[in-house]
Amino acid sequence: MFALVAAGSVFFPGLFLLTRRSLRRLIGWSDGDAAVTECVSPGRLLSSLQAVMASSVGCVVVWSCSDIVEDRHWLTDAYIFFATPYFAYDVYAMYLCHHHRLRVKGHEEAEEATLAAVAGFLRRESLMVLHHVFLVAFCFPASVFWRQGKGDYFQALLFLAELSTPSVSLGKVLIQYNRQHTLLHRANGLVLLLTFFCCRVLLFPYLYYAYSRYASVSLSQAVLAAPWQCNLGAGLLWPLQLYWFSLICRRALGQFRLTPRPSPCWTESLPERF
Repeated sequence: MFALVAAGSVFFPGLFLLTRRSLRRLIGWSDGDAAVTECVSPGRLLSSLQAVMASSVGCVVVWSCSDIVEDRHWLTDAYIFFATPYFAYDVYAMYLCHHHRLRVKGHEEAEEATLAAVAGFLRRESLMVLHHVFLVAFCFPASVFWRQGKGDYFQALLFLAELSTPSVSLGKVLIQYNRQHTLLHRANGLVLLLTFFCCRVLLFPYLYYAYSRYASVSLSQAVLAAPWQCNLGAGLLWPLQLYWFSLICRRALGQFRLTPRPSPCWTESLPERF
C-alpha cells in the first residue's frame, strides 16, 4: 500500500520535472516557458498518460467482473493507491503554470504578488481544486476502506471517466498552435462530446441502474439502498460533470452555427484538467 503511494508520489512529479527539463534542453526554452508549455504541449503528457492508465485499468477490471458486487481484481486498489498522489501533484502543476504565465507577463516576484497569484489561481480554478481535494480527502478513503472490498466493478467504471481527458488535452494543444478552426479540432470536439457524455454524464445514473438490475429492485430503491458515501459522492460530483458538459455543448453550438461570426473554441473555457 505505502509502496504504491510512494511510487505514485515519485512517478508523477518526476515525469513532470523530466518533461520540463527535456523541453528546456532540447528546444532551448527557459524554465518558465517549458513549465507553461508542458501544460498545453503536444499530448499534455502527464494528464493524458494518467487518463490512459486509469481507463485501461477500468476496462480490465470491468471485463473481469461477472458479479458486479462481490468480484474483486487486484488492479483496483493498486491503482487507487498509485494514482491518488497524481491529484495532489496536479493542483501544484496547474498553479505552477499559472505562476509562470504571470512571470511571462512581467509580474513582480514580491511576496504580495505571490499571494495575489495564489488567490488568482484559486479563483480561476476553484471548481477543479475543490474537485481534486474532494477526490483525495473523500473518494480515496471511500474507495479503499469504506466499501469493504466490494464493488470493484463500480470503482472501475469511475476510472473510465478519464476517457474524455485526452480529447480535452488535444483541444488545448490545437488552440495553442492556432488550429482551432481545422477539421481535426472539430472531429476532436465530437469525440470529446461523445466520451464526456457517455463516461461522465451517463456514468452516475448508470451506476444506480446497474445495481438496480443486479439486486432486482427499482431505480429509486437502488438509490435508497446505496451507502451514504456513494450517494454523497455522486451528489457532489455529478453536478460538476453536468456543468462542464454544458460548457462543451455551448462551445460546440458556437463552432457549428451557420452564421459566419467568429466562434469560441470548444475547450477554451474548460478547466486545465478534468
